[in-house]
Amino acid sequence: MAAKGAKETGLDNVEDSGSASPSKMDRADNNRPPAKGISKARNKGLMQSFKHSIKKRVDMKNPPIPRDTVRLRRSISDEGTCGDNLDNTPTKTSPASPSLSVDSPMYGQSGINPVNSKIPLTRTQSDSVAGRLGKRGSAIRRSLGLGSKKEKSSKPDPLQAVRETVPPTDERSEETACHRSNVSESYTLPEIPATALSVMQINGLIESEMLEEAYLNLLSLRQEFRHDLEALEDKDLPVELGRKEKDLNMLYRTMMDKLSKIVQRSCTVPSHNNELLIQVAHIIQEEERRDGEPGGVAGWRDAWRDAVRDGMGEALDRVPLQTVQQNSSWLAVHLGQLGKTILGDLEKVKTELQDSYPPSFNVFETYVTSCHDAVGGHLKTLLGQVTELKDFYALLDFITNQYSSENIMGSSSLKPEMTEKWTSLNLEDGFLEQIRRRYCQCLQENMSKTLTNVIKLESNEMWNEMKKPNIDNDLYESHIHLDIWTNIKGFFVNSKKIDGDLEQSVVQICLEQLQQFLRRFESAFTQWSSSLQDPSLKTEYYITYINCFSTLKEHIEEHMTGYEKHPEQAAQLGKEMNSLVLRLRQTLLEFFLSLVKPYLNQMMTRKWLSVDEDFKELMSRTKSLSKCTKYMRPSHAELFVNDVHYHVVKEYISQLMKNKYNCKNSKHEKAAEKIREQWTEIKDLFQEMKSTSVWLNPLGYHLSKLIGQKNKREIKTHLLPLVKDYPDISKKHLAAVLYFRGITRGRERQLILEQLSEVKRKFENYGNQQHSLFNDMPAAANTDCLAELPFSCFSHFLPSR
Repeated sequence: MAAKGAKETGLDNVEDSGSASPSKMDRADNNRPPAKGISKARNKGLMQSFKHSIKKRVDMKNPPIPRDTVRLRRSISDEGTCGDNLDNTPTKTSPASPSLSVDSPMYGQSGINPVNSKIPLTRTQSDSVAGRLGKRGSAIRRSLGLGSKKEKSSKPDPLQAVRETVPPTDERSEETACHRSNVSESYTLPEIPATALSVMQINGLIESEMLEEAYLNLLSLRQEFRHDLEALEDKDLPVELGRKEKDLNMLYRTMMDKLSKIVQRSCTVPSHNNELLIQVAHIIQEEERRDGEPGGVAGWRDAWRDAVRDGMGEALDRVPLQTVQQNSSWLAVHLGQLGKTILGDLEKVKTELQDSYPPSFNVFETYVTSCHDAVGGHLKTLLGQVTELKDFYALLDFITNQYSSENIMGSSSLKPEMTEKWTSLNLEDGFLEQIRRRYCQCLQENMSKTLTNVIKLESNEMWNEMKKPNIDNDLYESHIHLDIWTNIKGFFVNSKKIDGDLEQSVVQICLEQLQQFLRRFESAFTQWSSSLQDPSLKTEYYITYINCFSTLKEHIEEHMTGYEKHPEQAAQLGKEMNSLVLRLRQTLLEFFLSLVKPYLNQMMTRKWLSVDEDFKELMSRTKSLSKCTKYMRPSHAELFVNDVHYHVVKEYISQLMKNKYNCKNSKHEKAAEKIREQWTEIKDLFQEMKSTSVWLNPLGYHLSKLIGQKNKREIKTHLLPLVKDYPDISKKHLAAVLYFRGITRGRERQLILEQLSEVKRKFENYGNQQHSLFNDMPAAANTDCLAELPFSCFSHFLPSR
C-alpha cells in the first residue's frame, strides 16, 4: 500500500508541476525501468515523493519495498500516441534517494515485486489476488495509453511543484495531430496475471468495457487451461477441466460479442470511443497471433468485418422511411436521406475511425465494402415494398447513377482514400435484372392504363360535352398527342440514363402499346362520331385527330431517327399511324360525300336544267368544308382537298353517264351553258381550297362543247382534245354524253363513236397517262339494241348511187 501511495504521490507531484497535462501523466508505465533524460530538478522532486512514501510505509508497519520510478510521457508512443519517446533522448541518471541505502535495489533489479505485498481485497474474498490484478489492470490501461479511473478521480496531497523547462506547445494542435496519426502495427502486451479473476468477474469486466483488464485475465485463464491440458498427457478430460473449457469458450464469445457491439456503434458514438477501438484492434491482433493455441476462438478478423457490416446496416435501418400513404415520394426521399447517411458515415470513417486501427485492417476499404453489402441488403428489403413505376425507377437510378455520383461515393470529401473502383455498388447476381424486369412489367401495365385513360379523358372532356376543338397555330389541336408524347419521351430519356438494355426494352414496350392504343382510340371515336348529328363539329373533330396523330408520328420518327434498335417495331408503328390518319381522312371524305350526294344526284335532270337549288346546296356544303380544311395540317389538307375535288368532279360528271335526261330540240345549248357556268364555280372554289388537281379542270369545258354543238357532225372535231386530256374515256362514256345531247341513235352517232376509237388508236401513247377518271366512272347501258351496231351493218340497206 505504501508502494502504491508512493507511486501515486510521485505522479501527483509531477501533475502539480504543470509540465504536462493529467491525461498524459496518467499514461505512465510502472512496469518499465527508469527513464533516462530527466532533469535534476525532476529527480529531486521524485526523491521527495519517495521519502514521503517511505515515512508512510514505516507508519503502516509494512516491509520496505523497492523505489519506483515515474516515467514522464509527454507524447503518444508508437502504439497510437503522439510525440517522440523519451527513451530515445540522452539523459542523466537520477541520484538515489537519501532515505534508501546505497545498495537498495531499484524497481526491476531484484526479485521483490509490489504484487507480493499484502494489500486489501478489492473485489471478493474468494479471490486473493483480485486486488493486485486490479492494480495490474491499471498498469495495463496505462500501457495502452489510458489512465486509471482512480488516478483520474483521486485528489492528491498538495506538494511543491517541480517545474521542467519545456518549449511552449499548442495543446489543441497536438491533439489534432494525435487524431490524424495512424496506430502502429506493433504493440506491447502487458504482463499477464499469474492468477486469473473469476469467470463472473471477467464477465463483469467485459460487460463494463474494461477490455484490457478483462482480456489479460482471459489470457491468464487460457494459460491455466493449457497447462492443465498439457499435464493430462493421455488421460481423459476431467469434468472440472471440461467446465473450465466451457467457461473459457463462453468468455471468449462474450468478449467477441462485446467487441462486435463496440465496432457496430463506432460510427454513432462520440469520438472518445476511439480509445476502445484501439484496444479492440490489439485484442484482435493478439488473438490472430495466438491462433491455433488451445482454449481460443477463431475468426476474430471475420467477426470484426461482420460487425462493421452490421453497424453499417443498422445505420441504414435508422434512416427514416415513410409509407406511400404518408408521402407519395416516400422512396425518393428515403434514398436521398440514405445517400446522406452513407456519406456522413464514410466521412467519419476517413477522418476518425481509420486512425484507431493499424494499417493492416484496411479500415476504409472494409467499411466501403461493408457499405456495399449493407446497401445491397437494404435495397433488397425496399424492393419488396415497391409497387409503383416511379419507385422502381428510383431504385434503378440510385443504383446506377446516384450511388457512384459525387453526392455519395464519388464525393470529394472521401478522396484520396476513395478510388474509382470502389464507387460502384456490388449487388447479388440477378438482383439488378430483377428490378429491370419488374420495372418493364410495371411500365407495360402503366402504359396500357395511361393510354386508356387518355381515351376516357377525351371522351369525358370533349366528346360528351360537345366542345369545339382548340385552335393552336391555325390548326385544330388536341392535348392527347402532347400527353402521349410527353409520357413516352420521359420513358425513353429516363431509361437511357440507366443503360442501353433498359432503353431497348422500354422502346419496344412503348411502341407495342402505342399500336394497341391507336386501334382502341379509332374504335371509340368512330363509335361516338357515328351518332354525331352536327356535321360541322364532326368535321372539326376528324381534322383535329388527323393533325394530332400526324404530330405524334413526327415526334416519334424524330426520336427514332438514327436509332438502330427495333427498326421493325418503329417501321410498323409508322405504318399504323399512317393507316390511322388515312382512315380518318377517308372517313371524313365519305362523310362529306354522304352530305352532298343527294344534291349531286339531282344534277343533269329536268329539274336541274331549270332550278339551281341543289347545286347551290352542293357549293354551300363544299364551302363549309373549305373553312374547316384551313385548320388542317398543310400536308394532309392538300391530299384531302385533292380527294374532295376528284370525287366532286367524278360525281358531277357521272350524272351525265346515267341517261337520266335527254335534251331535245335546243335544250342541249342551255344545258351546255349551265354545265360551263357550274363547272367554273367548282373550279374556282377548289382553286381557293388550294387543290393541286388541275388536270380535272378541262373536263367540264370539253364536255360542254360536245353537248352544245349545233351541228352533230362538228362533234367529231372536238374529240381529240378530250382524248388527249382523258385517254381513259370509252365509247360507253361518249355514248352517254351523246344521249344527254339528244343523239340516241342514227348514222351520225355511229360515226362519232367510230371517230373516238380511231383517235384513241392513233394517240394511244399520247396524252395524260398519269391520271384515271373515267375508269372509275360507270356508264349506263344503252337500251336501244340497234344503237351499238356498227354503221357498216346497215350499208347494204342503203340505195345504190
